[in-house]
Amino acid sequence: MTQKQLFARYLHDLEPGRLEWIGLRPKRKQELAIVDSVEALAGLGLKGDHRCSKTPGSARQVTLISVEFIRLIEIYTGLDRVDPALLRRNLVVSGINLNALRHQQFRIGTALFEATALCHPCVRMDQALGQGGAAAMLGYGGLCARILESGRVSVGDQIIPQESEL
Repeated sequence: MTQKQLFARYLHDLEPGRLEWIGLRPKRKQELAIVDSVEALAGLGLKGDHRCSKTPGSARQVTLISVEFIRLIEIYTGLDRVDPALLRRNLVVSGINLNALRHQQFRIGTALFEATALCHPCVRMDQALGQGGAAAMLGYGGLCARILESGRVSVGDQIIPQESEL
């Protein structure tokens, strides 16, 4: 049985998660724009995010991290609070095992996503979080995803894993 098949079996038992926060990166290395809702464009990315026009078809159109991962990053860095904007991910979710969504399809709002890979931290996290910031994020950097069907995503939307063929 493949990893994808094992995860698909696990997802049957999951309660939906929740979208907590949306951040768009208008340009590389610039401050994020925090929004309540955004259009997810199939094959491109989130409207208004610099990656949207960069590499159509990319496996890294959207990045996700969970509130639960952010809490662990806070513990490992010793910081009281980590602002999601510092982590430069597009979507912050809660209430779902984010790593179990890897290689799976899921809906947020009316858009359909497919998680493609782990989103590893870069050395810029040491600048954002202090010495050891990137190390604190190892295993907790979230996921990259591509958008399969366009739709609107809004803070408060459920994250619903989709049934897949085993």
